[in-house]
Amino acid sequence: MHLLTASLTVKTASLLIATSCLTSLLTAALGAGGGVLLLAMMAQFLSPLAIIPVHGAVQLGSNFGRALMTLRHIDWRALGVFLPGALMGAAIGSLVLISLPPAVWYLTIALFILYLCWGPALPKRALNRPGIFLAGVVTTFVSLFAGASGPLVAAFIKQIHRDRLRTVATFSAAMSVQHAAKIGVFVHAGFKGQDWLGFIALMIVSGALGTWLGLKLLHRMRDHHFQTVFNIVLSLLALRLLWQAYVAI
Repeated sequence: MHLLTASLTVKTASLLIATSCLTSLLTAALGAGGGVLLLAMMAQFLSPLAIIPVHGAVQLGSNFGRALMTLRHIDWRALGVFLPGALMGAAIGSLVLISLPPAVWYLTIALFILYLCWGPALPKRALNRPGIFLAGVVTTFVSLFAGASGPLVAAFIKQIHRDRLRTVATFSAAMSVQHAAKIGVFVHAGFKGQDWLGFIALMIVSGALGTWLGLKLLHRMRDHHFQTVFNIVLSLLALRLLWQAYVAI
């Protein structure tokens, strides 16, 4: 028996839909982590060609919903600079659309996340308009091949804002832009997503519920506690990437 797509059984689809709720709760409450966890789960059941575009569509819905729920906290200046960078990164990626060795991506992203979380703060010039633009280019390009660049974007935005709500809101808006650009690239490349629309819609609805619950938790946190938990979550994800790099060698 299948649910809305010939590729998934009801049991598998239901598991992934429930996972979407839990991972959205995690991202809303802790700032990051849900997208990577959801990608890992989807990779167990989806075909390799469908994983990144379907994950991107689900994450677009989840992040856009979270951005709407935190609309008044978004840093529009930063987002306005990130947007053209994301579009450029997607355009460059669409031209090459090659797969570098996974170990290279995993290792590079993991080390950069650990540096942003525990190393010295980035110089102020890295957080100005050119720096944000470059972050949009690089992270969007990476997302076309690595699937989930959320921790990388989150670690960068953490350097700009210390307020927990502003961090989550701006991160959500930036990821919405990035996933929309990524989906455009895969559609242009020929990915047929019609068979996945029903499943994606249910994943997004489930994710919206998780986001609502996660934001309830976020409002109860203090900024100091949020930063500590945020760094720990990102570091655990980075360690997971280091392990994946080791396995992929």
